[in-house]
Amino acid sequence: MKDDEDNNNNTQDEKKKKVTNESRTEETSRAESSLRKSKKPPNDHILEAQGIIIGKTLGKGSFAVVKSAYDVNRRIKVAVKIILKKEANQEYLNKFLPREMDTMRICNHPNLISVYQLIETTSRHFFIMEFTEKGDLLELIKQQKYIEENLAGRWFTQLYDGITYLHDRSIAHRDIKCENLLLDQHYTLKVSDFGFSKQVHKAKSGTVALSETYCGSYAYAAPELLKGIAYNVFLSDVWSTGVVLYTMVYGLLPFDDSDHKKLLKQVQSTVKFPTTPVVSNKCQKIILKMLAKLKVRVHLKKLGEDEWFKEHYLRRETGPPPEFPSPKKNMILDLFESTQMQDSQLETESSNL
Repeated sequence: MKDDEDNNNNTQDEKKKKVTNESRTEETSRAESSLRKSKKPPNDHILEAQGIIIGKTLGKGSFAVVKSAYDVNRRIKVAVKIILKKEANQEYLNKFLPREMDTMRICNHPNLISVYQLIETTSRHFFIMEFTEKGDLLELIKQQKYIEENLAGRWFTQLYDGITYLHDRSIAHRDIKCENLLLDQHYTLKVSDFGFSKQVHKAKSGTVALSETYCGSYAYAAPELLKGIAYNVFLSDVWSTGVVLYTMVYGLLPFDDSDHKKLLKQVQSTVKFPTTPVVSNKCQKIILKMLAKLKVRVHLKKLGEDEWFKEHYLRRETGPPPEFPSPKKNMILDLFESTQMQDSQLETESSNL
């Protein structure tokens, strides 16, 4: 009798297990089916597991895409740079990407873009970065025609602080340009894009090892780079910084990069200043110190001793932030609007390696 009861109990347990297993199988199938039907790309699920909710596409390059997002854990908007390993060339993955990541880990300065988290999977790299509400400096210059000198002074000294922070750690940016200078909600300037950054240590004698890799944009490149000769990475950053200041106060680039021969001739001559808008002689003098021949080009530390620089450095924090209309770039669109892909193409500069 007892044996019969045991057999009945075993049979009931087996039925329960079978029903439970079937239920779990159905749940798994439904989950897998739901995942297959989901329009979200695989990286969305990976990031959501980290508390990152993906929003709109801000820009797209040959092997990378930048998206807006919301960080649930930090409770802030962020930008996410996604690098597709299969699309990137091996030289970038093995040489430039590790340098970029090393620089990001070191960066801790109010005038450098903050990087909160680096995630790597078998197919992608994810950079979770500070989100800049007001877009990039070039877009703002296009809207405003040019930047009034006092405001340009504020942003230039912020650029100086950010680049000085890097140089003090033996890191050269090598791609300083208006497109890579971003503005947060308070219109504080932030240096971004460390893809060409390089750490170069000085010898005991104080000499700097020269670089032979062409980096950046022709319009911002120092003469020695355009000539294709070995160059001092820190002094080339100074030249690019001078181009940025000129572009801010005049609303145009100092050199025409549409023709390489013409460009090479221009950068080896004294830069010319337009008659309008009106820019002070002191501002023109500091630009000339930066856009000078290599032998007489001012070093970054000496730049801080310039009269125009000191005047603007001392008063740069006074006054409310400028009230500009919001830039039209995708960068500042609301995160919670439609997440439809937009085809704004980020400029990809060619490099002769």
